[in-house]
Amino acid sequence: MPDLEGFPQPENGFYVLVTGANSGLGLAIGCRLIDEFLQTRPQTESLVLIVTTRGQRKGDATIERLREHLQKACRSIERKVPGMSMVLQRRVHLRQEILDLLSLVSVQKLSKRLRDTTPKLDAVICNAGIGGWVDLRWGQAVWTVLTDWKNAVTWPRFKLSGVGWVTKPQIPNTEKGQKADEPQLGEVFCANFFGHYLLGHYLAPLLANRDGAERSKGRIIWVSSLEAYTRTLDMGDIQGIKSQEPYESSKRMTDLMAITSALSSAAPIADKYLGNDKPFDDPAKPRIYLAHPGICATTIFALPLVLSFCMTVSLYVARWLGSQWHPVTPDKGACAMVWLALAKQSTLDTMEAQEGVGKWGSATDRWGHERVERTEVEGWGWGGTLGERPRRGRSPFARDLTKEDREVFEETGRQCWLEMERLRWEWETRLEDAGVAVKME
Repeated sequence: MPDLEGFPQPENGFYVLVTGANSGLGLAIGCRLIDEFLQTRPQTESLVLIVTTRGQRKGDATIERLREHLQKACRSIERKVPGMSMVLQRRVHLRQEILDLLSLVSVQKLSKRLRDTTPKLDAVICNAGIGGWVDLRWGQAVWTVLTDWKNAVTWPRFKLSGVGWVTKPQIPNTEKGQKADEPQLGEVFCANFFGHYLLGHYLAPLLANRDGAERSKGRIIWVSSLEAYTRTLDMGDIQGIKSQEPYESSKRMTDLMAITSALSSAAPIADKYLGNDKPFDDPAKPRIYLAHPGICATTIFALPLVLSFCMTVSLYVARWLGSQWHPVTPDKGACAMVWLALAKQSTLDTMEAQEGVGKWGSATDRWGHERVERTEVEGWGWGGTLGERPRRGRSPFARDLTKEDREVFEETGRQCWLEMERLRWEWETRLEDAGVAVKME
């Protein structure tokens, strides 16, 4: 058992893990969590914010930037309420950890470390990921932006992705230099989904660790995208290794599995994944929620400085043309994820009871005032209800939900759950047989 000194464990702590927090959306989620926690939670509660990066240097820089943000926020409040700065700073505890989602052993190491040093988790925000894009179809990009600006930069179809990307071997060579016999693991699939999938499984006991007074469930928040198209997911190539759109494929799987985790068709499989067969309304039963940040100007698609500036301008223009899905700045894009992490359980339960399980997105008006909105999901609509009234922000390619579409959605989600559980078991067995697996107990 590791020495717990140096690991913050405040009384009445609220523990949140954010992956990929060194820049962009992940860093913005951390900053916004600090702001909204201090503004909305009682003075008796403390925030323990655990951020992951791929290396120590990035982790140190992330903690420093979060500290600077905390101090700035406290100085702002200090001007209004003298003497509050020190009180507020003592309510926020920052901790960094290293996580490489492309290494299954790294996922296991972090999970073991957290289980040994952290009393519970209230929310895990699965933000980290990669785009996998390598270029644009420039002619198509220019034409569609000029002829259909708003839709072209909301649901773009001109990005070119790398094909055949796989992770480095998960099992090291033997002492004699022989390579282990292991199947390929899709890189974009692993970074965007499978690494987080394993992480959620291993951390489920911490999410289920509720005391008798807590009514809020532990929450796994999967971060998806507006580009989670049905056509991109091939069940014969579920890892998207051969796909022309592996990012979009991984996000479609995210949508399918997050929503069906709460439906009777896949709930028994999700219960096995979470190691928890308690009743649905039991606070000790973790929940999986689905969110997306809208369209933000981040470095997930690396562009030269001039093109990056042009992209940012084009996103603002789309917002001014009436698109609600263009927060543009990561801070506004973090709105939905932070809301899901901090919202009262009764609020989420009531909204789902009234409108069904859904996908929550960060939206803004023309002036950038952010809010959280339900988002239409292909084959599910806004809440799985037939005859729903169309809402703002609908894709031009969308069609009204039918009973057949919903049945296909639920069955595809169930098949994805079965396949992911099979894949998880196979990789855990493979790592254990190779002697590199990390035991959780």
